[in-house]
Order: sequence, then structure tokens, then C-alpha cells
Amino acid sequence: MGRLDDVDLSRSLDKDEGARLLAEQQRRLLALRLQLGGLLGDHDRLGPPLCVLFEGWDASGKGGAIRRLVAPLDPRHVRVVQFAAPTPDEKRHHFLQRFWPVLPGWGGMAVLDRSWYGRVLVERVEGFATEGEWRRAHDEIAGFEQSLHGEGMVLVKIFLHLSDAEQKKRFEQRAKDPLKQWKLTDEDWRNREKRPAYLEALEEMFARTDRPAAPWTVISAESKPFARVRVLEAVCEAIEEGMRANGMEPISFPPREGK
Repeated sequence: MGRLDDVDLSRSLDKDEGARLLAEQQRRLLALRLQLGGLLGDHDRLGPPLCVLFEGWDASGKGGAIRRLVAPLDPRHVRVVQFAAPTPDEKRHHFLQRFWPVLPGWGGMAVLDRSWYGRVLVERVEGFATEGEWRRAHDEIAGFEQSLHGEGMVLVKIFLHLSDAEQKKRFEQRAKDPLKQWKLTDEDWRNREKRPAYLEALEEMFARTDRPAAPWTVISAESKPFARVRVLEAVCEAIEEGMRANGMEPISFPPREGK
């Protein structure tokens, strides 16, 4: 059995409970983010860099999860970056080169919609990288992430998992919604036919890049409310662990006024 086989896709939250828990976790994240930036608690000390990267199936809800993640934060305190296929100029360099400029420094936070894992996923499956390139990339990525961890970075790697049936359902819903049709391309439909190849690539990715310095958090995305809450929880937990590893004690987030 692979790692994705162990994910309980039945986990869910109804909208009301999901909204309540989401608001609670957003407030927790806001307090932690302010502390990382030296704006709460010890104002003379910045917290470790925080980088949250998202991978997942098409239509698994990455965009919605990212929106909920950054919603409580001041836009000046977080950078959200989306990565698509490398440009012709970027292809002239090592595949990791284009990611360095967006990485956060101490006290900073970045959220990546897709990441350097494209080399071992879409580039592998679609043949955009040679076998030698994508096989070598697993160790290159692990070394890269170990280096970031060694410098104190809190690296949160999230994969949103979705069943084939639920993905098809969401594709069909998008196709019927004029305001969401732009999200669905012919390439998305073709990628569904390559799901077995992507599953193989994913399982090797988890096996070779899930390290203590940068573990993977695989989240069931069948229920959008559940996935969004779990993303916030995972990020907050990682921040608190990273702060303690760097000699900082996470502040208890203040209760809501009147509570």
C-alpha cells in the first residue's frame, strides 16, 4: 500500500462547524504570524522564516485553502506566489533557481501555489524532464530543503488528496459554471487519464522527500470545510514547533473581545 491509500477520505465537517473551527484557527494563525514578524510579544526578535507550499490534484481546493490561510493576515505580511511551467529563460538554469527569489527571510512568510515538486511530478509524467533529471531531483530537493531547515526555516509541505470520483464531479461542476470554466482546460481532462502515472510519481516523491527536516502533510480534500481547517491547524502546529526549535515560546493568542 502507498501513502495515499492510508488517507481517510471520509473525514468531513459540516459548513457551520467548519466555519467555527476555521475562524478559531485563523485567529491562532494571526497571533503566531504577528509574533514571527516581531509585532507581538518580544518586539526585538524576529521569528524563523515560514514557507508553506501546496501541491495536490487538480480541483482539490488549493486555491480555496490558500485564500482561507491568508485571509486573517495583513497583505503586507505574506507573499503568495503561483508557479506554472518554467519560461524559456528559466529553463536555461538549474530548476531550483527560480524559487530562491521568493523564499522568505527571518520574520517573513511565503505561500507557494505549486513548487519545485513540479520536476518530479508533472515534468516527470509529461516527459518535460529526462529520467535522469527527475530521478536526481529527489535528492536535490531533499538537500535543498535540508539547507533551508538548517538556516531555521519552517517549511510546511501540504498535499491535498482527492478521489478520482470526487475530482470528476468537481470538473463537471466547473464546466457548468460560467464563472469557473476558466479553471478547467483540455489539459486538465487529459491529466485525469494519467492518474496512475501521477500516483506512481507521488508515492516515490513521498518516499524520497518526506524527511524530518521537511515532512509532508497529506490532507483529505473530499470535504472542503475539513481540508481548510486541517490546513490551518497544520500550519499553526508547524509554526509553534519551529519557534520552539529556534528558542522562542509561542504566545497564547488573545481571546475574542467579550469572551
